[in-house]
Amino acid sequence: MPGHAYSRLGSFGGAAGAPSPPPPPSSSAQAGSGSGGGSRAPTKGGGSARGAPGTAASATAAARAGVGRGGGVARRAARGVLAALLRRQAVFLFAPLLYVAAMLLYMGSLPLDAVPRIIARRPPGSVYRSPQLYARLRADMDADNSTDACSTSLLLSSSPISTHVTCKPLKFSDIYDKDHFVQHLQNDVRVVDKIPDFIMERFGHNLSNVFNFKIKAWARIQYYKDVVLPKLIEERFIRVSPFANRLSFDAPPAVQRLRCLANFEALKFSKPIVSLSETLVYRMREKSFDSDGKYISVHLRFEEDMVAFSCCVYDGGDEEKKEMDAAREIGWRGKFAKRGRVIRPGVIRMNGKCPLTPLEVGLMLRGMGFSNKTAIFLASGKIYRAEKNMAPLLEMFPLLQTKETLASEEELAPFKNFSSRMAAIDYSVCAQSEAFVTTQGGNFPHFLMGHRRYLYGGHSKTIKPDKRRLAVLFDNPRIGHNVNCSSSSSASFDHCGAGIWYGGNTFSLSGRKLMSTGEICSIMQQNLLKLVDSLRIF
Repeated sequence: MPGHAYSRLGSFGGAAGAPSPPPPPSSSAQAGSGSGGGSRAPTKGGGSARGAPGTAASATAAARAGVGRGGGVARRAARGVLAALLRRQAVFLFAPLLYVAAMLLYMGSLPLDAVPRIIARRPPGSVYRSPQLYARLRADMDADNSTDACSTSLLLSSSPISTHVTCKPLKFSDIYDKDHFVQHLQNDVRVVDKIPDFIMERFGHNLSNVFNFKIKAWARIQYYKDVVLPKLIEERFIRVSPFANRLSFDAPPAVQRLRCLANFEALKFSKPIVSLSETLVYRMREKSFDSDGKYISVHLRFEEDMVAFSCCVYDGGDEEKKEMDAAREIGWRGKFAKRGRVIRPGVIRMNGKCPLTPLEVGLMLRGMGFSNKTAIFLASGKIYRAEKNMAPLLEMFPLLQTKETLASEEELAPFKNFSSRMAAIDYSVCAQSEAFVTTQGGNFPHFLMGHRRYLYGGHSKTIKPDKRRLAVLFDNPRIGHNVNCSSSSSASFDHCGAGIWYGGNTFSLSGRKLMSTGEICSIMQQNLLKLVDSLRIF
Protein backbone atom coordinates (compact mmCIF):
# COMPACT_ATOMS: atom_id res chain seq x y z
CA MET A 1 0.00 0.00 0.00
CA PRO A 2 1.61 3.17 -1.03
CA GLY A 3 2.05 5.80 1.60
CA HIS A 4 2.43 3.28 4.43
CA ALA A 5 5.72 2.10 5.85
CA TYR A 6 6.56 -1.60 5.59
CA SER A 7 6.06 -3.53 8.80
CA ARG A 8 8.82 -5.97 9.70
CA LEU A 9 6.71 -7.61 12.38
CA GLY A 10 4.57 -9.53 9.90
CA SER A 11 1.24 -11.13 10.89
CA PHE A 12 0.30 -12.89 14.10
CA GLY A 13 -2.22 -15.71 14.26
CA GLY A 14 -3.42 -15.40 10.69
CA ALA A 15 -5.02 -12.06 11.38
CA ALA A 16 -4.44 -9.08 9.31
CA GLY A 17 -1.15 -7.38 10.07
CA ALA A 18 -1.10 -4.45 12.46
CA PRO A 19 -1.24 -1.20 10.68
CA SER A 20 1.96 0.67 10.28
CA PRO A 21 2.51 3.98 12.10
CA PRO A 22 0.82 6.94 10.48
CA PRO A 23 2.92 8.76 7.93
CA PRO A 24 4.43 12.17 8.64
CA PRO A 25 2.18 15.17 8.10
CA SER A 26 3.75 16.05 4.74
CA SER A 27 3.23 12.49 3.43
CA SER A 28 -0.36 12.47 4.64
CA ALA A 29 -1.04 15.75 2.95
CA GLN A 30 0.42 14.51 -0.31
CA ALA A 31 -1.57 11.23 -0.12
CA GLY A 32 -4.80 13.06 0.58
CA SER A 33 -4.46 15.36 -2.36
CA GLY A 34 -3.48 12.54 -4.75
CA SER A 35 -6.49 10.19 -4.18
CA GLY A 36 -9.89 10.99 -5.55
CA GLY A 37 -12.20 10.25 -2.64
CA GLY A 38 -9.77 9.59 0.16
CA SER A 39 -10.20 13.04 1.73
CA ARG A 40 -13.02 15.28 2.65
CA ALA A 41 -13.31 18.73 1.25
CA PRO A 42 -12.44 21.34 3.81
CA THR A 43 -15.32 23.17 5.33
CA LYS A 44 -15.82 26.86 4.96
CA GLY A 45 -15.06 27.62 8.55
CA GLY A 46 -11.44 26.64 8.28
CA GLY A 47 -11.40 22.91 7.76
CA SER A 48 -12.74 19.87 9.42
CA ALA A 49 -12.05 18.89 12.97
CA ARG A 50 -9.61 16.24 11.84
CA GLY A 51 -7.72 18.61 9.57
CA ALA A 52 -6.98 21.24 12.31
CA PRO A 53 -4.53 19.21 14.44
CA GLY A 54 -2.58 18.19 11.41
CA THR A 55 -2.17 21.75 10.32
CA ALA A 56 -0.93 22.95 13.76
CA ALA A 57 1.59 20.15 13.96
CA SER A 58 2.92 21.06 10.57
CA ALA A 59 3.44 24.69 11.65
CA THR A 60 5.24 23.67 14.85
CA ALA A 61 7.57 21.35 13.00
CA ALA A 62 8.37 24.05 10.48
CA ALA A 63 9.18 26.53 13.28
CA ARG A 64 11.48 24.02 15.01
CA ALA A 65 13.29 23.36 11.80
CA GLY A 66 13.91 27.09 11.33
CA VAL A 67 15.23 27.53 14.87
CA GLY A 68 17.43 24.51 14.51
CA ARG A 69 18.92 25.86 11.33
CA GLY A 70 19.60 29.28 13.02
CA GLY A 71 21.10 27.69 16.20
CA GLY A 72 23.24 25.42 14.11
CA VAL A 73 24.70 28.36 12.25
CA ALA A 74 25.60 30.13 15.50
CA ARG A 75 27.20 27.01 16.93
CA ARG A 76 29.16 26.40 13.78
CA ALA A 77 30.40 30.02 13.81
CA ALA A 78 31.49 29.76 17.50
CA ARG A 79 33.27 26.51 16.83
CA GLY A 80 35.05 28.05 13.90
CA VAL A 81 36.27 31.03 15.93
CA LEU A 82 37.44 28.77 18.78
CA ALA A 83 39.27 26.50 16.36
CA ALA A 84 41.01 29.52 14.82
CA LEU A 85 42.07 30.71 18.29
CA LEU A 86 43.38 27.29 19.19
CA ARG A 87 45.41 27.18 16.01
CA ARG A 88 46.76 30.66 16.82
CA GLN A 89 47.48 30.30 20.56
CA ALA A 90 49.53 33.49 20.64
CA VAL A 91 46.25 35.38 20.43
CA PHE A 92 45.64 34.52 24.09
CA LEU A 93 48.61 36.72 25.05
CA PHE A 94 46.53 39.74 24.10
CA ALA A 95 43.66 38.76 26.40
CA PRO A 96 45.09 40.54 29.51
CA LEU A 97 45.71 43.66 27.45
CA LEU A 98 42.16 43.61 26.18
CA TYR A 99 40.91 43.14 29.76
CA VAL A 100 42.95 46.07 31.08
CA ALA A 101 41.85 48.27 28.20
CA ALA A 102 38.22 47.44 28.87
CA MET A 103 38.64 48.22 32.59
CA LEU A 104 40.29 51.56 31.79
CA LEU A 105 37.49 52.47 29.44
CA TYR A 106 34.95 51.47 32.09
CA MET A 107 36.66 53.44 34.87
CA GLY A 108 37.07 56.44 32.59
CA SER A 109 33.36 56.50 31.96
CA LEU A 110 32.67 57.06 35.71
CA PRO A 111 32.79 60.56 37.23
CA LEU A 112 35.44 61.06 39.94
CA ASP A 113 32.89 62.12 42.52
CA ALA A 114 31.16 58.75 42.14
CA VAL A 115 34.24 56.82 43.37
CA PRO A 116 33.95 56.13 47.14
CA ARG A 117 36.61 57.75 49.32
CA ILE A 118 38.63 55.28 51.37
CA ILE A 119 39.91 56.60 54.73
CA ALA A 120 42.79 54.53 56.10
CA ARG A 121 42.92 54.12 59.88
CA ARG A 122 46.31 54.05 61.49
CA PRO A 123 46.97 50.91 63.53
CA PRO A 124 46.79 51.22 67.34
CA GLY A 125 50.00 52.37 68.96
CA SER A 126 51.49 53.97 65.84
CA VAL A 127 50.77 57.58 66.84
CA TYR A 128 51.99 59.55 69.87
CA ARG A 129 48.78 60.49 71.69
CA SER A 130 50.01 60.48 75.29
CA PRO A 131 49.42 64.26 75.76
CA GLN A 132 45.72 63.81 74.88
CA LEU A 133 45.49 60.89 77.31
CA TYR A 134 47.08 62.93 80.08
CA ALA A 135 44.77 65.87 79.42
CA ARG A 136 41.77 63.57 79.83
CA LEU A 137 43.07 61.83 82.97
CA ARG A 138 44.59 64.86 84.66
CA ALA A 139 41.41 65.82 86.53
CA ASP A 140 41.21 62.36 88.09
CA MET A 141 44.90 62.46 88.99
CA ASP A 142 44.57 65.92 90.55
CA ALA A 143 41.61 64.73 92.61
CA ASP A 144 43.80 61.93 93.87
CA ASN A 145 46.69 64.23 94.75
CA SER A 146 47.10 65.54 98.26
CA THR A 147 50.24 67.61 97.73
CA ASP A 148 50.07 71.39 97.63
CA ALA A 149 50.43 72.74 94.09
CA CYS A 150 52.95 75.29 95.33
CA SER A 151 55.58 72.58 95.61
CA THR A 152 55.06 71.73 91.95
CA SER A 153 55.51 75.32 90.85
CA LEU A 154 58.64 75.58 93.00
CA LEU A 155 60.10 72.49 91.36
CA LEU A 156 59.20 73.76 87.90
CA SER A 157 60.93 77.05 88.55
CA SER A 158 64.04 75.28 89.83
CA SER A 159 64.40 73.38 86.51
CA PRO A 160 65.85 70.12 87.89
CA ILE A 161 67.29 69.10 84.53
CA SER A 162 70.84 68.04 83.87
CA THR A 163 72.85 70.73 82.11
CA HIS A 164 74.80 70.05 78.94
CA VAL A 165 78.24 68.70 79.62
CA THR A 166 81.33 68.74 77.46
CA CYS A 167 83.11 65.49 76.88
CA LYS A 168 86.73 65.79 77.95
CA PRO A 169 89.30 63.00 78.00
CA LEU A 170 89.62 61.30 81.35
CA LYS A 171 92.10 58.97 82.88
CA PHE A 172 91.11 55.74 84.58
CA SER A 173 91.88 57.26 87.98
CA ASP A 174 89.48 60.19 87.35
CA ILE A 175 86.52 57.80 87.57
CA TYR A 176 87.77 54.70 89.42
CA ASP A 177 89.98 54.01 92.39
CA LYS A 178 93.10 52.68 90.65
CA ASP A 179 94.82 51.28 93.75
CA HIS A 180 91.68 49.43 94.77
CA PHE A 181 91.39 47.91 91.29
CA VAL A 182 94.99 46.67 91.19
CA GLN A 183 94.86 45.28 94.71
CA HIS A 184 91.71 43.19 94.12
CA LEU A 185 93.04 41.65 90.91
CA GLN A 186 96.64 41.03 91.94
CA ASN A 187 96.08 37.31 92.50
CA ASP A 188 94.50 36.80 89.08
CA VAL A 189 95.74 39.47 86.67
CA ARG A 190 98.89 41.57 86.60
CA VAL A 191 97.88 45.21 86.06
CA VAL A 192 100.52 47.78 85.11
CA ASP A 193 100.41 51.56 84.93
CA LYS A 194 102.65 51.86 81.91
CA ILE A 195 103.74 49.69 78.98
CA PRO A 196 107.46 48.83 79.27
CA ASP A 197 109.74 50.83 77.00
CA PHE A 198 111.30 47.78 75.33
CA ILE A 199 107.83 46.88 74.01
CA MET A 200 106.90 50.41 72.98
CA GLU A 201 110.14 50.76 71.02
CA ARG A 202 108.78 48.33 68.43
CA PHE A 203 105.92 50.78 67.79
CA GLY A 204 107.89 54.00 67.90
CA HIS A 205 106.40 54.86 71.31
CA ASN A 206 103.14 55.61 69.52
CA LEU A 207 99.97 53.75 70.57
CA SER A 208 98.33 54.41 67.22
CA ASN A 209 100.88 52.04 65.65
CA VAL A 210 99.78 49.18 67.90
CA PHE A 211 97.60 46.57 66.22
CA ASN A 212 93.94 47.21 67.11
CA PHE A 213 91.98 43.97 67.38
CA LYS A 214 88.29 44.53 66.56
CA ILE A 215 86.61 41.59 68.23
CA LYS A 216 83.04 40.73 67.28
CA ALA A 217 80.38 41.20 69.94
CA TRP A 218 79.68 38.33 72.36
CA ALA A 219 82.67 36.36 71.15
CA ARG A 220 83.16 32.92 72.66
CA ILE A 221 86.15 31.81 74.71
CA GLN A 222 87.31 29.59 71.87
CA TYR A 223 87.58 32.63 69.60
CA TYR A 224 90.03 34.23 72.03
CA LYS A 225 92.07 31.04 72.18
CA ASP A 226 92.16 30.42 68.43
CA VAL A 227 92.37 33.96 67.05
CA VAL A 228 93.25 36.56 69.67
CA LEU A 229 95.90 34.66 71.64
CA PRO A 230 98.12 33.79 68.61
CA LYS A 231 98.09 37.44 67.58
CA LEU A 232 98.99 38.55 71.10
CA ILE A 233 101.93 36.11 71.18
CA GLU A 234 103.09 37.38 67.81
CA GLU A 235 102.78 41.10 68.55
CA ARG A 236 103.42 40.89 72.32
CA PHE A 237 101.13 43.91 72.67
CA ILE A 238 97.70 44.52 71.11
CA ARG A 239 94.78 46.84 71.62
CA VAL A 240 91.14 45.77 71.82
CA SER A 241 88.70 48.55 70.94
CA PRO A 242 85.80 48.69 71.49
CA PHE A 243 85.61 46.27 74.37
CA ALA A 244 82.01 46.51 75.63
CA ASN A 245 80.04 43.27 75.19
CA ARG A 246 82.98 41.40 73.64
CA LEU A 247 82.65 38.24 75.73
CA SER A 248 79.77 35.77 75.63
CA PHE A 249 77.89 34.64 78.72
CA ASP A 250 78.60 30.94 78.25
CA ALA A 251 82.13 31.28 79.60
CA PRO A 252 83.55 28.70 82.03
CA PRO A 253 82.99 29.28 85.76
CA ALA A 254 86.58 30.44 86.28
CA VAL A 255 86.15 33.19 83.68
CA GLN A 256 82.75 34.17 85.07
CA ARG A 257 84.24 34.48 88.55
CA LEU A 258 86.95 36.77 87.23
CA ARG A 259 84.37 38.81 85.33
CA CYS A 260 82.27 39.37 88.48
CA LEU A 261 85.38 40.10 90.52
CA ALA A 262 86.52 42.79 88.10
CA ASN A 263 83.11 44.42 87.59
CA PHE A 264 81.62 44.36 91.07
CA GLU A 265 84.55 44.16 93.46
CA ALA A 266 87.66 45.60 91.81
CA LEU A 267 85.93 48.50 90.06
CA LYS A 268 85.14 51.18 92.59
CA PHE A 269 84.46 54.84 91.87
CA SER A 270 87.06 57.37 92.88
CA LYS A 271 86.83 58.95 96.33
CA PRO A 272 85.36 62.32 95.18
CA ILE A 273 82.56 60.54 93.31
CA VAL A 274 81.86 58.18 96.21
CA SER A 275 81.80 61.05 98.71
CA LEU A 276 79.31 63.15 96.77
CA SER A 277 77.18 60.12 95.91
CA GLU A 278 76.85 59.12 99.55
CA THR A 279 75.82 62.69 100.40
CA LEU A 280 73.12 62.66 97.71
CA VAL A 281 71.81 59.26 98.83
CA TYR A 282 71.53 60.57 102.39
CA ARG A 283 69.62 63.66 101.23
CA MET A 284 67.39 61.55 99.00
CA ARG A 285 66.43 59.34 101.93
CA GLU A 286 65.70 62.40 104.03
CA LYS A 287 63.22 63.60 101.41
CA SER A 288 61.60 60.14 101.38
CA PHE A 289 60.36 60.32 104.97
CA ASP A 290 56.83 59.19 103.99
CA SER A 291 58.25 55.90 102.70
CA ASP A 292 60.72 55.21 105.50
CA GLY A 293 63.62 56.61 103.52
CA LYS A 294 63.02 54.40 100.47
CA TYR A 295 62.87 55.84 96.99
CA ILE A 296 62.75 54.64 93.41
CA SER A 297 65.16 55.67 90.69
CA VAL A 298 64.31 56.26 87.03
CA HIS A 299 66.80 56.23 84.19
CA LEU A 300 65.27 58.47 81.52
CA ARG A 301 66.72 58.52 78.01
CA PHE A 302 65.04 61.40 76.22
CA GLU A 303 68.01 63.47 75.15
CA GLU A 304 68.04 65.12 71.74
CA ASP A 305 70.49 62.64 70.21
CA MET A 306 68.45 59.68 71.46
CA VAL A 307 65.22 61.09 70.02
CA ALA A 308 66.97 61.85 66.72
CA PHE A 309 68.53 58.39 66.44
CA SER A 310 65.20 56.65 67.09
CA CYS A 311 63.52 58.44 64.12
CA CYS A 312 60.31 58.57 66.16
CA VAL A 313 57.74 61.35 65.75
CA TYR A 314 56.25 63.12 68.76
CA ASP A 315 54.04 66.19 69.07
CA GLY A 316 56.49 68.90 67.99
CA GLY A 317 55.25 69.24 64.39
CA ASP A 318 57.37 70.78 61.65
CA GLU A 319 59.73 72.45 64.14
CA GLU A 320 60.53 69.11 65.74
CA LYS A 321 61.15 67.56 62.31
CA LYS A 322 63.62 70.30 61.36
CA GLU A 323 65.48 69.93 64.66
CA MET A 324 65.66 66.15 64.39
CA ASP A 325 66.82 66.25 60.76
CA ALA A 326 69.57 68.69 61.72
CA ALA A 327 70.61 66.57 64.72
CA ARG A 328 70.78 63.42 62.58
CA GLU A 329 72.88 65.16 59.95
CA ILE A 330 75.32 66.48 62.57
CA GLY A 331 75.60 63.21 64.47
CA TRP A 332 75.48 60.62 61.69
CA ARG A 333 76.40 62.45 58.45
CA GLY A 334 73.70 61.31 56.04
CA LYS A 335 73.23 57.82 57.49
CA PHE A 336 69.47 58.33 57.70
CA ALA A 337 69.16 60.11 54.36
CA LYS A 338 70.64 57.40 52.16
CA ARG A 339 68.89 56.73 48.89
CA GLY A 340 66.35 53.94 49.18
CA ARG A 341 66.18 54.01 52.99
CA VAL A 342 62.59 54.08 54.20
CA ILE A 343 61.83 55.24 57.76
CA ARG A 344 58.42 54.36 59.19
CA PRO A 345 57.95 56.12 62.56
CA GLY A 346 54.61 54.40 63.18
CA VAL A 347 56.13 50.94 62.81
CA ILE A 348 59.06 51.94 65.03
CA ARG A 349 56.65 53.01 67.77
CA MET A 350 54.55 49.85 67.47
CA ASN A 351 57.72 47.75 67.82
CA GLY A 352 58.56 49.46 71.12
CA LYS A 353 61.68 51.21 69.81
CA CYS A 354 60.68 54.78 70.67
CA PRO A 355 62.17 56.35 73.84
CA LEU A 356 59.55 56.96 76.49
CA THR A 357 58.84 60.62 77.13
CA PRO A 358 58.79 61.97 80.71
CA LEU A 359 55.01 62.17 80.36
CA GLU A 360 54.73 58.48 79.42
CA VAL A 361 56.98 57.46 82.32
CA GLY A 362 54.71 59.37 84.69
CA LEU A 363 51.56 57.81 83.23
CA MET A 364 53.07 54.34 83.53
CA LEU A 365 54.07 54.78 87.17
CA ARG A 366 50.74 56.34 88.14
CA GLY A 367 48.94 53.53 86.34
CA MET A 368 50.96 51.00 88.36
CA GLY A 369 49.78 52.58 91.61
CA PHE A 370 52.62 54.91 92.57
CA SER A 371 51.08 57.98 94.20
CA ASN A 372 52.18 61.59 93.98
CA LYS A 373 53.92 61.13 97.34
CA THR A 374 56.43 58.69 95.89
CA ALA A 375 60.01 59.95 96.05
CA ILE A 376 61.80 59.57 92.73
CA PHE A 377 65.41 60.14 91.76
CA LEU A 378 65.75 60.92 88.06
CA ALA A 379 69.00 59.99 86.29
CA SER A 380 69.26 61.56 82.86
CA GLY A 381 71.18 63.80 80.54
CA LYS A 382 69.80 66.98 79.05
CA ILE A 383 66.14 66.29 78.28
CA TYR A 384 64.94 67.33 74.84
CA ARG A 385 62.75 70.42 75.24
CA ALA A 386 62.98 70.02 78.99
CA GLU A 387 60.73 72.90 80.00
CA LYS A 388 57.79 71.47 78.05
CA ASN A 389 58.37 67.73 78.40
CA MET A 390 59.27 67.65 82.10
CA ALA A 391 56.28 69.68 83.29
CA PRO A 392 53.74 66.78 83.27
CA LEU A 393 56.11 64.42 85.10
CA LEU A 394 56.71 67.00 87.83
CA GLU A 395 52.98 67.57 88.14
CA MET A 396 52.40 63.85 88.69
CA PHE A 397 55.42 63.41 91.01
CA PRO A 398 56.27 66.65 92.84
CA LEU A 399 58.87 64.90 95.01
CA LEU A 400 61.06 64.10 92.01
CA GLN A 401 64.73 64.95 92.51
CA THR A 402 67.90 65.02 90.44
CA LYS A 403 71.54 65.46 91.34
CA GLU A 404 71.17 69.15 90.42
CA THR A 405 68.39 69.65 93.00
CA LEU A 406 70.09 67.58 95.69
CA ALA A 407 73.58 69.10 95.35
CA SER A 408 74.71 72.69 95.29
CA GLU A 409 76.51 74.25 92.33
CA GLU A 410 79.75 74.28 94.31
CA GLU A 411 79.48 70.56 95.01
CA LEU A 412 78.86 69.74 91.32
CA ALA A 413 81.47 72.14 89.94
CA PRO A 414 84.37 69.60 89.84
CA PHE A 415 82.22 67.14 87.83
CA LYS A 416 80.11 69.30 85.52
CA ASN A 417 82.45 69.29 82.55
CA PHE A 418 82.85 65.51 82.57
CA SER A 419 79.90 63.47 81.32
CA SER A 420 81.34 60.18 82.61
CA ARG A 421 81.77 61.49 86.14
CA MET A 422 78.25 62.94 86.14
CA ALA A 423 76.93 59.57 84.97
CA ALA A 424 78.89 57.86 87.77
CA ILE A 425 77.07 60.00 90.34
CA ASP A 426 73.70 59.04 88.86
CA TYR A 427 74.77 55.40 88.82
CA SER A 428 75.70 55.42 92.51
CA VAL A 429 72.44 57.02 93.66
CA CYS A 430 70.36 54.62 91.51
CA ALA A 431 72.22 51.61 92.89
CA GLN A 432 70.98 52.40 96.43
CA SER A 433 67.31 52.84 95.43
CA GLU A 434 64.53 50.46 96.46
CA ALA A 435 63.44 49.88 92.85
CA PHE A 436 65.05 50.84 89.58
CA VAL A 437 62.99 51.88 86.52
CA THR A 438 64.66 51.51 83.14
CA THR A 439 63.00 53.08 80.09
CA GLN A 440 65.53 52.35 77.33
CA GLY A 441 68.34 49.93 76.62
CA GLY A 442 72.02 50.75 76.88
CA ASN A 443 75.07 50.06 78.98
CA PHE A 444 73.96 52.18 81.95
CA PRO A 445 70.79 50.20 82.83
CA HIS A 446 72.30 46.84 81.91
CA PHE A 447 75.36 47.33 84.11
CA LEU A 448 73.24 48.74 86.92
CA MET A 449 70.76 45.84 86.82
CA GLY A 450 73.61 43.34 87.06
CA HIS A 451 75.33 45.30 89.82
CA ARG A 452 72.14 45.52 91.88
CA ARG A 453 71.62 41.77 91.50
CA TYR A 454 75.10 41.27 92.87
CA LEU A 455 74.60 43.72 95.76
CA TYR A 456 71.23 42.37 96.88
CA GLY A 457 71.89 38.66 96.40
CA GLY A 458 69.75 38.36 93.28
CA HIS A 459 66.67 40.05 94.81
CA SER A 460 66.86 43.58 93.43
CA LYS A 461 63.62 45.06 92.06
CA THR A 462 63.65 46.43 88.52
CA ILE A 463 60.69 47.82 86.60
CA LYS A 464 61.21 47.14 82.91
CA PRO A 465 58.25 48.29 80.77
CA ASP A 466 56.98 46.43 77.73
CA LYS A 467 56.95 49.39 75.37
CA ARG A 468 55.01 47.57 72.66
CA ARG A 469 52.07 47.13 74.98
CA LEU A 470 52.46 50.61 76.41
CA ALA A 471 52.23 52.13 72.92
CA VAL A 472 48.86 50.46 72.40
CA LEU A 473 47.64 51.36 75.89
CA PHE A 474 48.55 55.04 75.54
CA ASP A 475 46.64 55.07 72.24
CA ASN A 476 43.49 53.62 73.83
CA PRO A 477 40.81 56.33 74.22
CA ARG A 478 38.84 54.20 76.72
CA ILE A 479 41.61 53.79 79.27
CA GLY A 480 40.91 55.24 82.70
CA HIS A 481 42.71 56.28 85.88
CA ASN A 482 43.15 53.96 88.87
CA VAL A 483 42.21 50.87 86.89
CA ASN A 484 43.01 47.36 87.97
CA CYS A 485 46.35 46.43 86.50
CA SER A 486 45.54 42.73 86.59
CA SER A 487 42.32 43.11 84.60
CA SER A 488 42.18 41.75 81.10
CA SER A 489 39.74 44.44 79.95
CA SER A 490 40.81 46.49 76.96
CA ALA A 491 40.01 49.65 78.92
CA SER A 492 42.53 48.97 81.64
CA PHE A 493 46.28 49.07 82.03
CA ASP A 494 46.67 45.39 81.19
CA HIS A 495 49.38 44.55 83.71
CA CYS A 496 50.37 48.18 83.08
CA GLY A 497 52.74 47.08 80.37
CA ALA A 498 55.36 46.72 83.06
CA GLY A 499 56.31 44.65 86.02
CA ILE A 500 58.74 44.31 88.85
CA TRP A 501 61.60 41.96 88.12
CA TYR A 502 62.21 40.02 91.28
CA GLY A 503 64.59 37.10 91.28
CA GLY A 504 64.34 36.77 87.50
CA ASN A 505 60.53 36.74 87.17
CA THR A 506 58.11 39.54 86.43
CA PHE A 507 55.29 40.47 88.77
CA SER A 508 52.74 43.23 88.25
CA LEU A 509 51.45 45.25 91.18
CA SER A 510 47.85 44.04 90.66
CA GLY A 511 46.45 47.54 90.78
CA ARG A 512 47.24 48.20 94.44
CA LYS A 513 47.01 51.84 95.47
CA LEU A 514 50.51 52.19 96.87
CA MET A 515 51.26 55.45 98.61
CA SER A 516 54.99 54.96 98.83
CA THR A 517 57.79 52.65 97.89
CA GLY A 518 57.93 51.50 101.49
CA GLU A 519 54.54 49.85 101.02
CA ILE A 520 55.77 48.37 97.76
CA CYS A 521 58.69 46.79 99.60
CA SER A 522 56.50 45.25 102.29
CA ILE A 523 53.90 43.91 99.85
CA MET A 524 56.55 42.46 97.56
CA GLN A 525 58.29 40.81 100.49
CA GLN A 526 55.05 39.31 101.84
CA ASN A 527 53.95 37.94 98.47
CA LEU A 528 57.26 36.98 96.93
CA LEU A 529 59.67 35.87 99.60
CA LYS A 530 57.63 32.67 99.84
CA LEU A 531 58.73 31.92 96.28
CA VAL A 532 62.39 32.84 96.60
CA ASP A 533 63.58 29.25 96.65
CA SER A 534 61.89 28.50 93.34
CA LEU A 535 62.86 31.70 91.55
CA ARG A 536 65.61 31.87 88.97
CA ILE A 537 68.24 34.47 89.83
CA PHE A 538 67.75 37.56 87.70
